[in-house]
Amino acid sequence: MDGRSSLSVGQRERAVAWFEEGLGYRSVAGLLGVAVWPVKRLYRRWQVWGRGALVTKPTKRSYSFEFKLAVVKRFLAGESATVLAAEYELSAPELVKTWARTYRREGADGLRPKPKGRPPKAAKDPDAPVRPESELEQLRREVERLRAENAYLGKVRALRDQERR
Repeated sequence: MDGRSSLSVGQRERAVAWFEEGLGYRSVAGLLGVAVWPVKRLYRRWQVWGRGALVTKPTKRSYSFEFKLAVVKRFLAGESATVLAAEYELSAPELVKTWARTYRREGADGLRPKPKGRPPKAAKDPDAPVRPESELEQLRREVERLRAENAYLGKVRALRDQERR
């Protein structure tokens, strides 16, 4: 189960036992005295994995575009997210619903893998005319740099004086 869950290990085990007895997630949440949402998430995982819902599963799996598209098309054709999650061994039915929502909003391209990390800095246009800096602009930049350097050195000097006391 997810380590970020607000349910303790004991609460999760009791909840699964009650699910197996036939209680619903709202009843179990009331018996445990906790919010409904974490119990509902556990219930959905239990519907797919049974007692395996208590076992931590790797969450950072990546799926190909073709795989996601096939699952989404079956979901949109009317199959249950829970059944699809169990058949394709997905971590939770919410994953299928998230892919379907993205598919509806952005189309098939929304399911394609996205590049990780910060996008590269845009290169300057080589065809753009290069405007030489005037002497006044150069002097202003130098004055700004020297003021920043002076302020930095003043702070360093103040810290040294403070350490000597």
